[in-house]
Order: sequence, then C-alpha cells, then structure tokens
Amino acid sequence: MPFNTALTRKLGIAVPVVQGGMQWVGYAELAAAVSNAGGLGILTALTQPTPEDLRKEIRKTKALTKKPFGVNITLLPALVPPDYAAYARVVIEEGIKIVETAGNSPGPVIAQLKKAGIIILHKCTTIRHAKAAERMGVDFLSIDGFECAGHVGEHDITNFILLSRARQELKVPFIASGGFADGQGLAAALSLGAEGINMGTRFMCTVEAPIHNNIKEAIVKAQESDTALVLRRWKNTTRLFKNKVSLEAIKIEKESKTGEFTEVAPFVSGQRGRQVFINGDPDFGVWTAGQVIGLIHDIPTCQVLLARIEKEAVEALNKTQSFYTGETLQSKL
Repeated sequence: MPFNTALTRKLGIAVPVVQGGMQWVGYAELAAAVSNAGGLGILTALTQPTPEDLRKEIRKTKALTKKPFGVNITLLPALVPPDYAAYARVVIEEGIKIVETAGNSPGPVIAQLKKAGIIILHKCTTIRHAKAAERMGVDFLSIDGFECAGHVGEHDITNFILLSRARQELKVPFIASGGFADGQGLAAALSLGAEGINMGTRFMCTVEAPIHNNIKEAIVKAQESDTALVLRRWKNTTRLFKNKVSLEAIKIEKESKTGEFTEVAPFVSGQRGRQVFINGDPDFGVWTAGQVIGLIHDIPTCQVLLARIEKEAVEALNKTQSFYTGETLQSKL
C-alpha cells in the first residue's frame, strides 16, 4: 500500500479517502462500494426515518462489504430534533467502530459514542469549533473549507488557509474536506498537513451513487461557478446546485421585507431535494453540490475512481519530490 497516514492506520483503510455523509445519498450501496474500493464508506443516519431503519441499513451494508465503514450523525437545528441518542445507541449496538459527527452541540452524542470506544471524525468549518471538538476528545477533525457542498459556515474561509491554520493550531490529526475530486487534490492536502481527504460531490457522480443518472450528468456538465449560496440571511449558509429553485430562494431572501424564514422555507425543502435524486429533474428542488463540480468530468465506479486517485496522488507526490535537488541555500554559503 502506498499510503501510510494516521487515517489509514487508525481506520484500517488502504486509500486515505472518506466518503462524505450525504443526506439521501449515503445508503448501503454507495458506502459498501467505497469501502470495497479501499476508502471509508459512510452511511447517513438521518437519511433513515428511524433508528431501527438505520439498524437495517447497517446490516445491509455488512452483507455487501467486510471492510470498515462508518455512520454519519449530523445534529441539525430543528423545532423537534430527531432522537440522536437512539441513533447513536443503534450504532453502538451494531458494532460500528467509526462515526462522523457534524452540526450543533455534538457534545452529548460524542460522549455517548466515545464511551463505547468509537473513533470519531468531527466536521468543522472554523479552527475555533475544531478546538472545541478537540476538547471533547474526537480522534480526527474533518476541516471543511468554504468550497464545500451543503453547510459552509458563516466565515467564508477557503481550504488553502483553513488547512494551514489547522496544521498550525490543532493537536488532533485532521482530514481535508471541500473541493476534492482527484489525486492531485489528495497530494496537496497531504502536503498541507492533512492525513487524508473527505469527498462528497465526487462520490455522488459514481455508478454506485443511488441517485438518478440525470443528476450525475448535470454534475458532469456543470462548471465550478454553477453553485449558489442560500440562507445567508438566516446564518445557515448552504451551498446548493444553481437551478431555478435555488435562484428563486435567493431572490426571496434578498427581497423579503419581513425576513421571515417561512417565506423561503417551501423553496429549500429537503423532501423536494430528495425527489430530485429520484425523478432526475435537476430543477425540481434544491440539492447540495460543491464548487468541485467543475473538476468532475465522468461517472466511474468507486473502484475505478479510487484506483485513479491513488495513482494520481502517487505521481503528484513523486513529481514534487523531483523538484528538489537535495541542495539548500545554506549548504552553498
């Protein structure tokens, strides 16, 4: 195996690539395919309507792969929040060893999982939040740059800065998330101090991703400029694919006199977004996509994709090594 990072050693994977825990995408078929290809597949807990449905999906994934895989538990703002403790309890009972956490006030869930000896990867968009997660005892931090899909935070810090700040400040090993689709990106992340990368949008555009092929084709055709930032007014900034619905949401957000979220809520409905992945109409509802869509030009299997990323990363790292002659300026003085 060409890679030997804290991530590959701790998780028991061959390629330091983690599949993002994506709502309505992180099902057994995709998670198993990523794990079988040498990365870390992730099931998305809240894609399952109940904790018992998550149990069934975990067991389905176990039937499809003998390799390590994880579960994402994202704590979202809601009037009636899901029973996160119950989802975590199922994860523990089913013997899952790796969990990706994200969202608001994750302390109780992290404590529950850590007590069971589970490895925690926690997603953050700022160094301040990363340091708070460090204090909770997480094993890895997933540093999420402004380029990413979905919730981008409110600070607009891109990964070139954010990863270097993570290298300077954090004691816990970290992985890079947001803007990654190829081996050159993996090599760059490793050079900046990361132990691996997290990819979401790139895995949406694979054969095994359980979404309509029209959506995969829309990603292939898209440019890096074809995303939109929505809900900034309500401090819940989210990067979405730029389509009729997301642009209408932005128009309402800018023009609303009341600033009531109820005006925009019908346009950012998660259920309509879910239907996009089923019916294949990219304009039917909002759906998340990162700026990395501009780097995606095909729909490979996960096996082909990860083999390619591995090869590209090794070539890129070898190429950069060849730039160095072995001499230093000091040695000439």
